[in-house]
Amino acid sequence: MSSARRVVPVDGMPMSGLFADAPEPRAVIVALHGGASSAAYFDCPGHPELSLLRLGAATGFTVIALDRPGYGTSAPYAEQMWDPARRAELAYAAADAMLGSRPRGAGLFVVAHSNGCELALRMAADLRGHHLLGLELAGTGLRKYPAAAEILSQATPTYRPAGLRELIWAPDELYPPDVVNAVGSAGSPPQESEISAHWSKRDFPALAADVRVPVRFTAAEHERVWDSTPEALADIAALFAMSPRVEINQQSGAGHNLSLGVAAAQYHSGVLSFVEQCITAEANKEAG
Repeated sequence: MSSARRVVPVDGMPMSGLFADAPEPRAVIVALHGGASSAAYFDCPGHPELSLLRLGAATGFTVIALDRPGYGTSAPYAEQMWDPARRAELAYAAADAMLGSRPRGAGLFVVAHSNGCELALRMAADLRGHHLLGLELAGTGLRKYPAAAEILSQATPTYRPAGLRELIWAPDELYPPDVVNAVGSAGSPPQESEISAHWSKRDFPALAADVRVPVRFTAAEHERVWDSTPEALADIAALFAMSPRVEINQQSGAGHNLSLGVAAAQYHSGVLSFVEQCITAEANKEAG
């Protein structure tokens, strides 16, 4: 299986991403990358064995990895995307356009990493999101470790403070050496600073409270940005009070960038297993 680059028009602007098609899909997975990244995060460059797109398509899922609104071909239109609801609408519309008349199986499941979790939760919290199969969230949290917060507070679009690489890409042995910084974007849209400023204290709790679909939250064993202690993970699970199921997963042998590490295939297999469980739960609900 392979992935293909797609660009589709949405409300007069080009939206881009990567697409891996399964002929009769069990479901459609929409994947949302983190900050300063791209859709290639889910199609590990030079390592097809670590790709979510390729594994998904090979096991019966159509996978769409979007360049989030303001990234990829939509970067020149970023000033039109300050409204968070607008970004969610664009993501849904881009996925719809890429799918066209193709079958969607049991429905849509959203996978998100880091800053992409903000968009994923906005997609899930609106009325259309109540019909998603479920969510996978990773690389985020409610509280940063103090040392990480200090380093990140110094970062700007043009300045990378000492220690930033170690937060995101360490320990070195968890990543193939040729993928470090291999999926970066030309820059981040201005909305990313707004997301980062308000995510953990305001947006995450407020949006999670409106999610009504199953949620799987993954914390990497070697996460260095977000507090992933048992107490922190329990606080995260408690946010999803309306969700019928919340599963906390701790991925061994992984760092912050789970989909680019040597444990990516294992992580993605776990994601797809959760999607299967969501499909079964939805079928049982309809049968009942």
